[in-house]
Amino acid sequence: MLQVAFLRENTQEAIDRLAIRNIDAKAIINQVLVIDDKRRQNQLDLETLLAEGNSISKEIGELFKSGKPTEATPLKVRTAEIKEQSKKLEDALSLDEEELKNLLLTLPNTPSNKVPKGKTPEDNEVVFSHGQEPNYTFEALPHWELAKKYDLIDFELGVKITGAGFPVYKGKGARLQRALINFFLDQALAEGYIEIQPPIMVNEDSAYATGQLPDKEGQMYHAKVDNFFMIPTAEVPITNIYRDVILKDADFPVKNVGYTPCFRREAGSYGKDVRGLNRLHQFDKVEVIQLAHPDKSYDVLEEMQQYVQGLLQKLGLQYRVLRLCGGDMGFTSAMTYDMEVYSAAQQKWLEVSSVSNFEGFQSNRLKLRFKDGTGKTRLAHTLNGSALALPRIVASLLENYQTADGIEMPKVLVPYLGFDRIA
Repeated sequence: MLQVAFLRENTQEAIDRLAIRNIDAKAIINQVLVIDDKRRQNQLDLETLLAEGNSISKEIGELFKSGKPTEATPLKVRTAEIKEQSKKLEDALSLDEEELKNLLLTLPNTPSNKVPKGKTPEDNEVVFSHGQEPNYTFEALPHWELAKKYDLIDFELGVKITGAGFPVYKGKGARLQRALINFFLDQALAEGYIEIQPPIMVNEDSAYATGQLPDKEGQMYHAKVDNFFMIPTAEVPITNIYRDVILKDADFPVKNVGYTPCFRREAGSYGKDVRGLNRLHQFDKVEVIQLAHPDKSYDVLEEMQQYVQGLLQKLGLQYRVLRLCGGDMGFTSAMTYDMEVYSAAQQKWLEVSSVSNFEGFQSNRLKLRFKDGTGKTRLAHTLNGSALALPRIVASLLENYQTADGIEMPKVLVPYLGFDRIA
C-alpha cells in the first residue's frame, strides 16, 4: 500500500509513475489528499479538545482541594461538552481513516522508472537470452504425451481424485519432482538463504499484508469456516514472519527460502492454453525472499534474477529474461523480471520464474520497519522470486531433453535422482 506521505510529498511523481501502468491516478490521489487533510484537521481538533479537557480536570482538582467545589460546576459542564465533542471527532476520524484506507487499496504500486511503458505482454522488454533451441532429428512430443508414454504423470487420475489441474506424479515423475525441490533448496542454502518450512494456509491478515487481499481473493482457495486461505506461493507466509517487526540496519539482507505446494484457482483462465503442466491449480515451488535496505534493494533485485538465471543454466535450459512493462506487472510490484524457457515441442515460451522488488509497498501493509544508522524508523523493502516453480520446469526438461528412445536428465540432477535417463 502506498504511503500518504509519499503521495503528498511526491504527488506528480506518483501520478507519472502510475501512468506507466496505464492508470490515470490523478483524481484518486487528489481525493486521498483531500480526505487526509480532513483527517489531519480532525486529529488536530481532537488533540486540542483533549488538551483542554486535561487542563480543566487539573483545575477542577485544584478547586476541590482549596474548598471551592461550587466554582467547579461550570467547568464540569464544559468537561461534559468536551467528551461529547471528542466522541464525534473520534467517530469522524474513524470514518476518515476507513475511507482513506479503502482509497489507498485501489492504488497499485508505483513502478520503478526502469519499467518500460506498455499494455500487454508483447510490450515486455527482452533484456537477455541464453542457449540454443534443441535440434530434433525426430518428431518431438509435448510433455503431456511424454508423461503418458513413460508413465510419469497421470492427468486423468488427478481429475478422478480432485479435478482438472491436480495431476498425479508417478514413479520417475515423482522422483523428478523431489529431485528438483532438493536441488533448488540446496542451491539456495549455498547462497546463504535460510530455509523456512511455513504453513500452507494463512489467515486474512497475512493475505492482506502481502497484497493478495483485496486484489486477488477470487484467485485463492478459501476455507470459509475458519477463514483461512490456501497459499498461492511461499512468499505469503514467509514474508508475514516479519509482520509488525522492527529490524536493525545491521540485519540486512534477510534471506529466506521455502518449498511449499501452491494453490491457485486460476479463475478466468479457462480459455487459455491449460494443457498438461502449463497451468495448474496445485503445484510445487521453491521461493526465495529477501528483505533489503531501501538504498540497496535494486542491487538485490539484480542479484536475485542472476541467481535464478544460474539455476536455469545449470539445468541446461534455453531461456530469456524479460523486464515486464507497466501493463503486465503485478499489483504489488515496483519492477519484475520474468524468466521464460523455450519449449521446442510446443513452440512457445513458458514462464518459469518472476523476480520482483516491491519496494515499501508490502512493508507498509506489514508494518515491517527498521531503524537506520541515525535511529530513524523507515520501511524495509521486500523482494521475492520463484527459484523455481516446478510444473513448467518439468515440462521443459521432458520436452527439451527428449531423444528418439527416451529422456536424458541434466547431470546436476543425477545425484538427486539416482538415474540419468527415463526410458
